[in-house]
Amino acid sequence: MNEDDRKKIEGIIGEMQCPKNFKCAESGFEDLCKAKDIGLDSYLKCLESNPSNCNFALSYGYNHFCQCPLRVYLSKKLNK
Repeated sequence: MNEDDRKKIEGIIGEMQCPKNFKCAESGFEDLCKAKDIGLDSYLKCLESNPSNCNFALSYGYNHFCQCPLRVYLSKKLNK
């Protein structure tokens, strides 16, 4: 991860509240929720087994979409 990515991630973290206390960042981004980029700008398809427990999950039809700014950035910019 380069310095620009680190700064962007720090900025995202500084602008949001995380109900999971940034567990993903503390794990070095190894412990990430399961999500897939499906081409939407600000959303990922949530692949977690119980997404309704997540504050960032948006239900639409039979699907759930992740709208966590940090998770979206990690997926779209760093392919995580």
